[in-house]
Order: sequence, then C-alpha cells, then structure tokens
Amino acid sequence: MGIESGITRVSPMSFDAQRHFYPQVLNAHIHPLVRHFFTLGNERIAKRYCHLHPEVSPEAVSRALEHIPTYMRWGGSDLFYTTDEHGVRKMVVIETNSSPSGQKSMPILQEVQEQGSYKLLLERAFLPMLKKRGAPKQGVLAVLYDKNEMETTGYAAALADLTGEDVYLVACRYDDPDPIVRLGAENMLELRDDSGQWQPIRGAIKYVTQRPWKFIPPICRTVVLNPTLVCLAGGRNKLLAAKAYDLHNGDLEDTGLSIRTPETIWDVALREVPLWIERMGGIGVVKVPYSNAGQGVYTITTRGELDAFMAAEHPYERFIVQSLIGNIGWSSRSANGRLYHIGLVPDRHGDIYVADVRFMVGASEEGFFPVALYARQARSPLTSTITEGEDSWNMLGTNLSIKALDGAWDTESRRLLLMDSRNFNRLGLGLDDLIEGYIQTILTMTAIDEMAIRLVNTKGKFRRRFFSTLNPDPALIREIDWLDPQSDALAATKENS
Repeated sequence: MGIESGITRVSPMSFDAQRHFYPQVLNAHIHPLVRHFFTLGNERIAKRYCHLHPEVSPEAVSRALEHIPTYMRWGGSDLFYTTDEHGVRKMVVIETNSSPSGQKSMPILQEVQEQGSYKLLLERAFLPMLKKRGAPKQGVLAVLYDKNEMETTGYAAALADLTGEDVYLVACRYDDPDPIVRLGAENMLELRDDSGQWQPIRGAIKYVTQRPWKFIPPICRTVVLNPTLVCLAGGRNKLLAAKAYDLHNGDLEDTGLSIRTPETIWDVALREVPLWIERMGGIGVVKVPYSNAGQGVYTITTRGELDAFMAAEHPYERFIVQSLIGNIGWSSRSANGRLYHIGLVPDRHGDIYVADVRFMVGASEEGFFPVALYARQARSPLTSTITEGEDSWNMLGTNLSIKALDGAWDTESRRLLLMDSRNFNRLGLGLDDLIEGYIQTILTMTAIDEMAIRLVNTKGKFRRRFFSTLNPDPALIREIDWLDPQSDALAATKENS
C-alpha cells in the first residue's frame, strides 16, 4: 500500500525549496494580517484574547500559552468557522493531528529564510529535546514517514543543515513484511541501512500516519517528535481525543476557557450508530477513530448514506458519532444547539463553499508558538437543502488527501487555500479569529498531552491495560498486543535485537 519501504541519506546543503513547497507557494506573498499574527508573540496574544473575553482568567490564558508539553511538542488542529442560531461565531475543533501537514502550504514569512517554518519547528521544538539530559548521544538522526514526501524530505534536509550531519529519510509501513525499522537494543529504535547493518536512532521526526503503534512502541529511548504514545492518546485516535478534551474541559471549568467541539458520543458499537444518528435528527458524522486524511469519516444526511455506512466493512469495532455542522436549513440537533458553516465569501456565482482552517503549532521550552497555517475548501458548494442520493461528503469534506486503488496517496491541491493576499480574504477571517484558532489548538494539544501522561506509569512504561479500559476496542487492542511484555510478538522482537 502506498509508498515502498526504503532509506535515503540526506546531506547538509541539499534543501531545495522547489521540492519542499507547492509551486504556488513559492511565488505567494503572505497576507499582511497573517504575517502580523505570526509576529505578535504570546504575551500580546494573551492580552488581546483577554480583552475580548473578560469572562476568561488572564492567568489561565498565560498559563495555557506558556505550558511546556511533556510528549506532544507538535500538532495541527482542523477548525471550522461556524455560527449558531443567535449569530454567535465560533471556531470549532474538528480534530487534532500528531503528524500534521502544512509546511509545504505555508508562504515564507521572511524572504531571506528559504526553509521557512521547517527550520522554525526543528530549531525550537526538536533540537532542544535532543540536548536534554538523558537523551541518547549515540546514533543517527532520521525522518520516518509513510506519505507526504514533499514535506518529509524538507524536514530531513532542514535537519541536516541544522545539525551538520546526514539524516536518514526512512519510508516505512506498518504492514511491511521485512521491516527496516524496529525496536532494538537498549529500548532504542533502529533502522537497517543499505549495508544491512542495524543503526540505533537517537532522534527522529515521525510522520507515520497509518497505525504507527503496530511497529513503533509508544515509548522508547529514541527522542521522537511525536512519540507513538501521543498518537494513541488522541493525536491519531479520535476516540481518546474526545475523552481527553472532556477531561481537560473539566480542569478548565473555573477559568472560562474550553475546547469547543461538536457534540461527541464515543465507544459506539456499529449496531448503535443508527440510534445516535436518529437522536441527532437523522443527521450526523460517524468516524472510525483511528483513521486519518479524510478516510473513515462518514457524513450522514440521508437514510441512503446511513444504510451505505452500515453495509460497509469496518476493521474496528468502536466508532464515535458527532453532531454534523451543515447549512442553516439542515444541521444536527445537539445538546448545545445547532451549528452552521459560515463558509467562504460567496463567489461570483453566489456559491458558498465549506472550508476548514489548519493550525500547525509547536512547543518549545518557552511554551507554544504558531508554525504554519492554511485552509481547504470542499469540492462542491453548500446547498440549502439535502436530496436523497446526493453525496454530502462533496459539500462537507475538506481534506485534500485522496487514496488511489493501489494504495498510493495523492493530493487535490486545487482546493488548497494559501494564506496569501489572493486567498486569505476569501475566508472572511480577522486577526481575532486567528487568535481564537491558535488558542483552541494549544488547548487540544495540552489535553492530548495530559492524556499521554495518564497512559504512562511511575516507571515510565506504557499502561497497556489501563489504555484498554479507556479504549475498549478489541480490534485495536489486538494491534498493540505486541506491546504486552508477556506477548509472543514482543518476545520475538527482543530476541531479534
């Protein structure tokens, strides 16, 4: 499926902007308002946010921005710009990703810095982790990936420049019959180089989007941005992310801050899905919790779409059901009322398209910082009514990734909206909306990070049994069985090491 496994050595001075950015990005001029947002700094952002939200504790806002995550130092949230029955506008989090794309879509903030935010993220989030006490000093540096070669090669080249050493670019898959990445001696990841020798990895950027927990352990001595633990805790697990958001909102209850999401029902068995869709007025979203890139997301607006979902084959046994954000004439009922898409500014035909905004955020030893920003529009315009037989995903789905029959990934870049002078105005967003999206993203990253902390015991080991109680999906638990010290799979891995 998708990429073929293989290793490439990337040397310093090999960064080529034309390989690591979309062509339209190279000639784009970032919108002045977006540039201004990226130069504000957390102190001014906090001041502005509190000025607009007098109900929020200023101390809580500053604490949130200055927080240093333990595990999740890099994330990207997808947000919808919405309104409700009373015209109150809200940035609503749809999901947060522990291996987010965005660098290739972000215009350069300063023309003299051709590596853009690639360098920013590595310099502020990753390199300090390598220098921490206890981090391995011996071993190679690597970028592990299973898609998005344009960005992963950019990370490898930028990292090689920053460190002055070759970086191994490792294409790997969870279903590889002859893995080139393994858990080796001293609980460190290892890669098999061209000579067949196993090399310890002291540090790695992980852009593995498909079931990384099947071959990369949650915790190891290798410094990983982000570790698989983060994926299981919510970065690639929508079920645990929903629980993490709920727990964090409980912690924030007295501060005025909260993570805003559609109403979410978790741990839903397949046979229960129609009941929850009915409860939401016959309209909703069903998600396979462990899928990504727009895969495993089903927008249900008609009986036909529900029947098609129920008839499909599903590899997992638990789902989440969310209220659907639609048009003013059709949207899910929820405990918090109905939300509607504001969408893009109408085009010359009067059509309004759904769009989401992706915020990529990093975390340094001083707290969070914005990294990249872009938007994506749906394929078809939003309609005022829903017709049986119509594919609502074309109106509501914004992800650009598409998967071919041979398993390879491609991107519909024509629907990409850059933060440049031409596209940004179509979003109808202002500076305060960007601040709102940034705050929402750091709250979700903190929530997932706190869930990750809960999944580690006092000895620094993954709490597999506790995880299985939080995530009672037998199919997923079977995929991480090799993490059980008593399992035959892990015993074989150690023996091979």
